[in-house]
Amino acid sequence: MIITEEKAQIVTITIDGKKIECQAGEYLLDVAARNGIIIPSLCRHEGLPGQGCCRICIVEVETGARRDIVTSCIYPVGQDCIVYTDSDAVRQNRRIVLALLRSRVPESEVVGHFCKEYDVPEFGRFSPRDDTGACILCGLCVKACEKLGTGAISTVNRGIDKKVSTPYDEPSLVCVGCASCASVCPTGAIDVYEDESSRVIWNKKFPLARCKRCGVVIGTAFEIRRAARRIDSDPPELCEKCRRLAMTDVIADTYSQLNT
Repeated sequence: MIITEEKAQIVTITIDGKKIECQAGEYLLDVAARNGIIIPSLCRHEGLPGQGCCRICIVEVETGARRDIVTSCIYPVGQDCIVYTDSDAVRQNRRIVLALLRSRVPESEVVGHFCKEYDVPEFGRFSPRDDTGACILCGLCVKACEKLGTGAISTVNRGIDKKVSTPYDEPSLVCVGCASCASVCPTGAIDVYEDESSRVIWNKKFPLARCKRCGVVIGTAFEIRRAARRIDSDPPELCEKCRRLAMTDVIADTYSQLNT
């Protein structure tokens, strides 16, 4: 008996007047991005989907006689619908979300840019916090650290004191200084200091490892050793570019010897 895979259900949606076909279950934000429709977002990252924390990507979805404000990055399309990414209702709700974010991170350039773009007024009831950090608690850094299998950082405390940190704000025993958390942070909230020989992140100093051929930084010594142990190999001494060049040299030398 031949078993055939059931075809995925195709849904037709209209986003800002543009008709688009997609598979049922796809997230609305992904469908829009694939079709060149920009929906603003801070907590979306292609490698770390499904956050739904910043709420800037809200849109208005019309199904029949009903209209709902939804978070597009975690909204699975289930049926034909009409989507408005910049309606009056969306802009008003987005302004409130941005005002809340601004009250938490008043010095953030990224949030400030969005506030200016959407003409966010000053709401007296949203008093700015005393600290001037840039963390919006999107959780991308924590998720990136967990995905790498390190788990050096997490959200700690509750309410207005909630933040991302290492255990007890002390240098983490398991952090390898890869700075993946900083690379995915949408607001630049995680400080990384680097000189010729070392990198400092989360109050911990890591010696840098450099390519033996070109001298470019290939990671911290802790990061390189950890990656090598996971694949039961020796720590690399060359960057990816130089490894390719070295392989090319070996191949060229081999062909040269065969032709002599």
